[in-house]
Amino acid sequence: MQHSTVQGHLVMNLVVSTELSFRIVVDLEYDPADPYAVRFTFHLPGDAPVTWVFARELLLDGISRPAGEGDVHVHPVGGELSEVCVVLHASEGDALLRASAPPLIAFLARTDRLVPMGQELTGGEIDAQLADILRGCER
Repeated sequence: MQHSTVQGHLVMNLVVSTELSFRIVVDLEYDPADPYAVRFTFHLPGDAPVTWVFARELLLDGISRPAGEGDVHVHPVGGELSEVCVVLHASEGDALLRASAPPLIAFLARTDRLVPMGQELTGGEIDAQLADILRGCER
């Protein structure tokens, strides 16, 4: 089955301190084959790109209110859905990133047109996945 993906780009600020931040390009990707996830690939100067996978719903929630547990936290900054803060926790350290909310909202709207939020798995897809699981049990 062939399906399309949603791709986009976002400029984020990697905040090093209150006085220092770097603008970085982030590639966004949504693949309906993995309908709950959005991939962010960060292009850091002098380093290989780094990809993080976020729950699509976490990003949507984090635009308007604090959201997230564990390694990823997202929360709004300022009013009127103007800016979003993403905090990433990794064994190498934490990263604080800020981005304008409207491009992220537009990207998420495009993902919603492809696979509406809450309809990630239809009955037919659940039946197909169950059949695959049962075939694996027969082996």
